[in-house]
This record gives sequence, C-alpha cells and structure tokens, in this order.
Amino acid sequence: MMKSSPSACIELKEGTHIAKCVLMPGDPLRAKYIAEHYLEAPVLFNDVRGMLGYTGLYEGKEVSVMGSGMGVPSLGLYVHELFNFFGVEAVIRVGSAGALQEDVRVRDVVVAMSASTNSSFVTAWDLPGVPAPTADWNMLETAVAAAREMGVQADVGSVYTSDFFYHPDKAVNQKACDMGLLAVEMETAGLYLTAMANRKKALSILTISDHVFTGEALSAAERQDSFHEMMEIALKTAVRSEI
Repeated sequence: MMKSSPSACIELKEGTHIAKCVLMPGDPLRAKYIAEHYLEAPVLFNDVRGMLGYTGLYEGKEVSVMGSGMGVPSLGLYVHELFNFFGVEAVIRVGSAGALQEDVRVRDVVVAMSASTNSSFVTAWDLPGVPAPTADWNMLETAVAAAREMGVQADVGSVYTSDFFYHPDKAVNQKACDMGLLAVEMETAGLYLTAMANRKKALSILTISDHVFTGEALSAAERQDSFHEMMEIALKTAVRSEI
C-alpha cells in the first residue's frame, strides 16, 4: 500500500490507513459530516486538495468515507487510485440525483442497478460494442435488504450518468425518461466501469434532490437533512457485504 498516490491527490497522514470499503459522496464536506455523525472514532487520513477522507468504525467494523468531486473524470481518478494503490476492494457512491420518472419523488432513495451514460469514459477499454456499467450484485442485494429492514422504500433500477449538468439538447432528459431510467446524475457509470475494469465491487445509492420535470427541489440545507436514510443504508451495506 502506498502512502501517496502517483497523482499526489491522495496522501495518507502518518499512522492512518483506508478501509476495504469506502463511501464516496461528491462533496468532501458531506464526507466530513458522515464521519462525524455516523462513524465511531473517525480519523482524517487525507486532506489533499480539500478532498477529505476519514476512517472509523460502524457497527464495530472499519469503514472509510471520502469525497470524489463532481463528474466521472474526478471520481474515476480517485476510485482508480483507491483500488490500485490503497487496497480498497469496494466503493459505495452516496450522492444526489434528479428524478426522471413520475413515480420517483423528491427524497426517495434510488439504488442504481446499472447506469447508461453519454460519457466518453466508456470508450477507454476498447470493448467491441458498448460496456454495460453494472453494480455488484451482492452489494445491491445487501442494500435493498437494509432498506427493507429500515422501512425505507428503495427504488431499484437503471440511472443515467451525464457529463453535462446543463445539456444543450433540451430533449435529452425526456429521452432518458422514455427509456425508463429512474434518475439522472454525474458519476455512477464511471464508478461501475472503473470497478469492473479492476475486478472490484461498487454500488451507487442516491437520494432524489430534485425532479427534472416538475421543478420540485430541495435546498442545500434540506439535502443535508434528507440524506440520512441513504447514508445509513450505505453504511449497513459496507459492513454487511462480502468484501
């Protein structure tokens, strides 16, 4: 295990390490929030570029949490380094998404079974045809079971990962809706492809922060307060999955 990654984006502080499973919100301040509110005895292992990472205990087992930044390129860099240089075996994205379907509502939890994408990231492995970015089944099954145990209705299905927050084609969200995709976000496909390429495990658990077609949306403060169910499902998945 390296102390510093080749890109120098991750540099372990003296005496720290990273757990086998890492939760990854996009926002490093959300990583700090998860560590301080859910983990026992959290220790800061990285703060390079402000991308905060912590390791602590949940239900008596080690879990790490670290920000990924926004978009596939940022997440792809951090996840590749976690898998290849720091002994990480699984990553769980915990993030926000915009609902595309009428029956997917603001504050709902979505567990992403797979992710369609417009990102050119999929071309990197030169597979004839198009790769199908897919979650690890054991982790997905564990997350759904945890949601049921908590009494949380989890919407399970495919999502759309876009490189654009503001797409120039105004019809793109309707096209994704017509395909039955549950929500749109900016990282899941990159996570799944990186995990597949490295023979590791990954899952994306999302909270619906807004609805693309109705315009309903949570404020920044409401997003923070509404993500508890997603965070608890992710933590239970981290400690209960076969990793």
